[in-house]
Amino acid sequence: MSRLRTHDAMPVIVIARRTAVWLVAALLSSAGALGTARVLAQTPTPAAVDTVDSATARRFNFENDIVPILSKFGCNTSGCHGKAEGQNGFRLSVFGSDPEFDHRALAMEGRGRRVFPAAPDRSLLLLKMSGRMPHGGGVRIEPDRLEYRLMRDWIAAGLPFGSPEDPQVERIEMAPRELVLSAGAVVPLRVTAVWSDGRRTDATSLATFQSNQESIARVDGNGVVTAGQLPGSAAVMASYLGKVALFQAMVPRGEPLPADLAAAAQALPRFNFIDRLVDERLAKLGIAPSPIADDSRFLRRLTLDLLGRLPTADESRRFLADTEPTRRERVIDELLERPEFNDYWALYWADQLRVDRETLGHKAAYEMYRWIRDSLADRKPLSDFAAEILTAEGPLADVPAGNLFKVVNQPGEAAATVSQVFLGIRIACAQCHHHPYDRWSQNDYFGMTAFFAQLQRRPSAGGEVLVAEGDPATTHPRTGKRVAAHALGTVEPEKDPTGDRRLVLAQWLASESNPWFSRNLANRVWARMIGRGLVEPVDDFRETNPPSHPELLDSLARDLVEHRFDLRSLVRTIARSRVYQQSTVTNVTNANDEQNFSRAPLRRMEAEVLLDAVSQVTGVAEKFDGAPRGTRAVQLWDSRVDHYFLSLFGRPVRKTACACERIDAPSVAQVLHLLNSDRVHAKLTHEAGTVARLVRGSLDDQRLIEELYFAFYSRPPTAEERSNATEYLRTATDRRQAAEDLAWTLLNTLEFAFNH
Repeated sequence: MSRLRTHDAMPVIVIARRTAVWLVAALLSSAGALGTARVLAQTPTPAAVDTVDSATARRFNFENDIVPILSKFGCNTSGCHGKAEGQNGFRLSVFGSDPEFDHRALAMEGRGRRVFPAAPDRSLLLLKMSGRMPHGGGVRIEPDRLEYRLMRDWIAAGLPFGSPEDPQVERIEMAPRELVLSAGAVVPLRVTAVWSDGRRTDATSLATFQSNQESIARVDGNGVVTAGQLPGSAAVMASYLGKVALFQAMVPRGEPLPADLAAAAQALPRFNFIDRLVDERLAKLGIAPSPIADDSRFLRRLTLDLLGRLPTADESRRFLADTEPTRRERVIDELLERPEFNDYWALYWADQLRVDRETLGHKAAYEMYRWIRDSLADRKPLSDFAAEILTAEGPLADVPAGNLFKVVNQPGEAAATVSQVFLGIRIACAQCHHHPYDRWSQNDYFGMTAFFAQLQRRPSAGGEVLVAEGDPATTHPRTGKRVAAHALGTVEPEKDPTGDRRLVLAQWLASESNPWFSRNLANRVWARMIGRGLVEPVDDFRETNPPSHPELLDSLARDLVEHRFDLRSLVRTIARSRVYQQSTVTNVTNANDEQNFSRAPLRRMEAEVLLDAVSQVTGVAEKFDGAPRGTRAVQLWDSRVDHYFLSLFGRPVRKTACACERIDAPSVAQVLHLLNSDRVHAKLTHEAGTVARLVRGSLDDQRLIEELYFAFYSRPPTAEERSNATEYLRTATDRRQAAEDLAWTLLNTLEFAFNH
């Protein structure tokens, strides 16, 4: 603290940039300073925060003054007293979602034994939270902290709850809002609460903080941000009394680009707007992009991403022999017309829409899958695809899209699933309390729920019928008031729409007034093609989890809208970009880059794709229970088919709408399975398999080696690989077994098992 001086006839305390503002406010309050003081913080963004007039007796409001303390110190979280059963007989509402319940729990339950207004310092609540009595949660608040004194004064004041007319927080503001930080830089954040009566108070000490990229910028409980060593951008969220604010940090590399990399980056082509927008971000971060991948790797990656299978040896040879400058554009267009495109992308949508045989039964699940695949084959716009699901009505045998509402058969579950799949927004937690990291309240949740409250399934001679009828009321669980159907982010109408309410939701879904639908779809397709979403996780759009490249996401969404929500058009746009076609080879600037799309990532193939790849290269198809012979794993409509390989490699069971159900992280068990599995060995050694066929074909060693490399890697062997393989075959006593050993070796490499 540097000095006290006069400014505008008001006492002013000037503090150093790393001194927490709230400490000075505490000093003023505890010293009983008269009048109003202004605290000026010498932070990156100078600002003033008014303290309270301590000459006036404080009027407490439980929700405004006490609930934030319980939230800040974790008392009302699910790990402590906020879980359903409470802790040691004491229960609070999770995240303070029900202040009236919490006030009763503190002031009245247990015959008021938790608080003692006549001698507040002897209150059980204070004794436990300060550690002066045994407490399972340990010491939460030291007696010398401002928060402890605030709790004590509230108890001494008679435990007031407050009045509905008391001021409410309208918003919170973060300062600074954004900065470019050098690696290791430390920046204290300040949170200001703006109240309905015009007051602005410092809320830093009671706000909770969270970073969406800890490796780039982490934040501690006091709001102090420390930049990491990795270049990129991070968003730090502050939450206070249900309001959120954001600080965005960009951390560039601290060194200029090496001259050779700078020249190489300058020479790289830009095929479309994707390349320009990514390059602009990379330039700001001081990262040089990788070069374009060679033709063999491009074709392999493209075929995996569009068709969910490897290119055949003949397909690879033809493409490598093509010298036309437009060969990549032509092969993209050719693959988009292949029927395998519909199979592979139907698998994706079947996962998201939870085509679950265990819930739907064989026939209904198969019909729903066929509807998804047929919609893709018919080039149905994604807007129509979503609208037909939302408004499905009639016999489910005729409208299989309506089976979604048999899987999610409660209005709230339907609302949460539709929001997560088609908007990328998770609202499920708002059923019980305000979303802790976003704007969504219980009113928003039940506003979406009301759209599906009319839905009923009824038996008929032709099977189940889905109908929307009546005018059922959806009520807020806390207030008991009726909540009218309204989409997220829209104004609640005075009453529910007449007729089928879902029609209103479907009309809004793809309209210009909906900021999420097109951006969510663009983000999902981008993530599937590139390996990481612009918003990550892909189904977690929120104010406090902004996109890594906002302009790029908006541009992709516009491209999707301009092409009438055509999936193939968006896939084509992404595939034609240089960013998609980049190599996985790293340079000194992007070796650790995971966020900025400066290089292609190594991605483990999905479970179904990898199994199909093993079957393809060995020449032995897999037989699945209940499916015709020759069915590929990506064509399986039934996620419950019993198959060890698919389960081991992360196939989802479709119990939730979360994209996280599919596990694509490698594991030791997966490596051991490819190395030692009897079933994989049987494919490699099968009499009708690839190796046996090639050996019987009387190919010389050079041709045999080349055929195996094209089958497994979609490329010819390098000179070193050819030399090593030739030497192994030449010295082997059993040529077929040696060829099987070579194939087994190729299968157990990263180059085979990963999409690169």
